[in-house]
Amino acid sequence: MVDRLLKDDAIEEKGERARMASFIGAMAIADLVKTTLGPKGMDKILQSTGRGRSVTVTNDGATILKSLHIDNPAAKVLVDISKVQDDEVGDGTTSVVVLAGELLREAEKLVNMKIHPMTIIAGFRMAAECARNALLLKAMDNKEDSDKFRSDLMNIAMTTLSSKILSQDKEYFADLAVDAVLRLKGSTNLEAIQILKKPGGSLKDSFLDEGFILDKKIGLGQPKRIENAKILVANTAMDTDKVKIYGARVRVDSMAKVAEIESAEKQKMREKVQKIIGHGINCFINRQLIYNFPEELFADAGILAIEHADFEGIERLALVTGGDIASTFDNPKSVKLGHCKVIEEIMIGEDRLIHFSGVQMGQACTIVLRGASEHVLDEAERSLHDALCVLSQTVNDTRVLHGGGWPEMVMAKEVDELARKTPGKKSHAIEAFSRALQAIPTIIADNAGLDSADLISQLRAEHHKEQSTAGIDVISGGVGDMKELGISESFKVKQAVLLSATEAAEMILRVDEIVTCAPRRREDRM
Repeated sequence: MVDRLLKDDAIEEKGERARMASFIGAMAIADLVKTTLGPKGMDKILQSTGRGRSVTVTNDGATILKSLHIDNPAAKVLVDISKVQDDEVGDGTTSVVVLAGELLREAEKLVNMKIHPMTIIAGFRMAAECARNALLLKAMDNKEDSDKFRSDLMNIAMTTLSSKILSQDKEYFADLAVDAVLRLKGSTNLEAIQILKKPGGSLKDSFLDEGFILDKKIGLGQPKRIENAKILVANTAMDTDKVKIYGARVRVDSMAKVAEIESAEKQKMREKVQKIIGHGINCFINRQLIYNFPEELFADAGILAIEHADFEGIERLALVTGGDIASTFDNPKSVKLGHCKVIEEIMIGEDRLIHFSGVQMGQACTIVLRGASEHVLDEAERSLHDALCVLSQTVNDTRVLHGGGWPEMVMAKEVDELARKTPGKKSHAIEAFSRALQAIPTIIADNAGLDSADLISQLRAEHHKEQSTAGIDVISGGVGDMKELGISESFKVKQAVLLSATEAAEMILRVDEIVTCAPRRREDRM
């Protein structure tokens, strides 16, 4: 009668079957994003079946996985780690999934050899600790020497961008990204860097602009240029100078009464505008609509009024100009105004925008991306965002590693040596860990259509020499010197990849039963 424990439609899988299901799901996800790894990685097109059939073309592991609707519970764990990697350090979203998938692939072989999952986990733990220490010893730190540090940042940005759509102009965009991040002076708040996308032109036409650009036009009859602006940023209704027909019921005897009501409303509006003008401002930016009447009043007072600035724009503008977002105007003393040197109208492509330069917060800047189509721009923005995230993390934690599969080989070598010293069944798990680490350079080589088996064995031989800086040089198709090629990665990204992947693999390994609940039926709720 044990069968009746769960409701009719619930499914449970035990032991071998459950483990099989979770291993296979996780490996399938890893194989899906595997081909996007490395400088020669390919892109995926994601098409939604909803309204509008929106199409996304992307190379970013986290974006691909976020868009998938997945049924397999183990695969969901991998999607989660790639999301966290994206939020935490920005880059390495594909590597983390691939590494976790490889660890599970190795673990499956060990489980088939009748090694208990807990033994495997203990071995993986030791191996991960050993690999992390190997990285710590090899990491370089140039924060004392600002020129060297800047070139490190450039190399990291170029390495991050080389697997993305911007790889053709990577020097140009790396320069933009490094400039933008160095302006932040060490804060990891990327809010101050605004990315504007304007279709038209080519990617090369993108530029970095100090200050802030608001995607709005300047109203009619208002000053087109203001110097030493005092800005009031507000979120308030400025559209009550007419009686709204909808939902308002006013009973009157004659039209004259309606006119009285309207003039009372107008008077109210006029007083509100007077209060706002009383703050001694010359630029008023509102989140909501501004009707013609208050707009006229502002124009008469020589104040630039901008309506309907989008919400992110408002928050960022308040942050950048150093003002507060106000919604009541009775007490001018308590409102912090924003300041900037010049407000003027500029043209980008066909569109007019409002440019605020010389803002209070010197860190702020705007990167304007130009490109052939929306899809190209979206992908460029994602790539640039990855680069900015990695750079801002590196400015805080200045340790740098070589790239191109070098860190994985360094870790694999140390982990192998640990496996030889460790007695007992754990040593099998540690050895498996080292094989999983070598899978990353293998995949980078495979994606470039190179002979991976040959290359990896060459690399391993190179790494047994002292102080080797050898990695895979995808462009020439052989083993290259990463130091000379200037391929660098951030230590923080690599460490996050290593630890997240190990923990995720460990979590999936612990599973021995999957219970899928039956969906609730309508009748049961009564």
